[in-house]
Amino acid sequence: MAEPLPDLIEEFVSDSPNDDPAAILSALSSQDDVYIASLLESLPVERRLAVWEGIPRSRKLAVLVEMRSDPREILIDATLDDEWAAILADIDAEDLLELLDSLPSRLVDLAYAELDAQQQKYFREATQFDDDEVGHWLSHQLLVLPLNAKVREGLRLIRRNVPAHCDTVFLVNRSGQYSAAVKLTRLFGAPEHLALVELTEENMPMLKGTDECTTASLQVQRSGYVSLPVVDDNNKLLGRLDITSACELINEFYERQVMASAGMDEDEDLFSPVAKSAKNRALWLGINLLTAFLASWFIGLFETTLQQVVALAVLMPVVASMGGIAGSQTLTLIVRGLALGQVTKANLKALMVKELKVGGLNGLIWALVIGIVAFYWFSDPLLGLVICFAILANIVAAALSGVFIPVLLDKLKIDPALSGSVILTTVTDIVGFVAFLGLGTLFLL
Repeated sequence: MAEPLPDLIEEFVSDSPNDDPAAILSALSSQDDVYIASLLESLPVERRLAVWEGIPRSRKLAVLVEMRSDPREILIDATLDDEWAAILADIDAEDLLELLDSLPSRLVDLAYAELDAQQQKYFREATQFDDDEVGHWLSHQLLVLPLNAKVREGLRLIRRNVPAHCDTVFLVNRSGQYSAAVKLTRLFGAPEHLALVELTEENMPMLKGTDECTTASLQVQRSGYVSLPVVDDNNKLLGRLDITSACELINEFYERQVMASAGMDEDEDLFSPVAKSAKNRALWLGINLLTAFLASWFIGLFETTLQQVVALAVLMPVVASMGGIAGSQTLTLIVRGLALGQVTKANLKALMVKELKVGGLNGLIWALVIGIVAFYWFSDPLLGLVICFAILANIVAAALSGVFIPVLLDKLKIDPALSGSVILTTVTDIVGFVAFLGLGTLFLL
């Protein structure tokens, strides 16, 4: 049974670590490649390199494939040149594609030379597609028969070998163009002389090599099949996208969205160099600073009001915070909908109306609550009324912004998960401060 990862991390980063390769090998021998990759990513760089040295060369390739690119590159740079021939000896096209952005060109050439002619062909075909297109991530382990094949030939094929996550036989014509698919379960019990075309699936979806990865992966998940065929523009069968690859692509997409919401890269190493981490994060800190100065400038317009009514300064963060939280909730919902293709022109108006109603209802409830609290706190009914209206206005504005900002950014080909929250925070801060201080100026002075 695998030792829990936190326990193993503690063992490898202890004050008196054992760097003996034999001891490391013993500790990791029962762990799978994904587990070892997670462990390496969790260790400080010095300890990571020591553990890497203790991993057998025969396993290093599989571990590298499972790692994120930033921590993987540290290990690649630290590996001696004379080790690479042994590490890359069993590489295939899919592994090389996964490592392509991390390996220096000399190692890419070495790895390519290790591929046989068929794998080299797969690699060349895959690199014709962008890495956000499904054709870049195909599996070439599939069951294929000619269109005129019989059940007996299908049974003979699956007796030889059935690839992992494969539940269909794909039928192609003489030109290699995809024609139909037959589920493996339909072969059992069928007359052996029966043509496979009589058992084909009527509504099985088909993917194009140029389809966007996340969209195609979701289609696999929803199809009811373990994998779907992928074809080129001429309908030639290129390979298949199976459920495991689809889940990995979707997981990577959502991890990218989560990290992008903080202005960060999903591949960033936990223990990347301080200068590199600071550089990666500096841009959005700078953008946030500019937006903060913009909000401060609007506050400065009401300096006289704040000097005379100190209670407004005390309550200002409440107004901004309520708008920010309400807007973030709507923004998160819309960003997810855009990612899944659920938000379109057709339903945008209905979605906006729904979010306005939610914002209005929540705004009314919490405006009354905060207005009553402010009234009892400062014994000023007008102050309670001012913050009540300001909260209502800001939450409604936040709901509108949460819908329109990500949609607009998506139209401009800007990732709404990356920049949406910064823009939204600026809008809700400015609307909240102007509404609160503007109403305070009108009613309290």
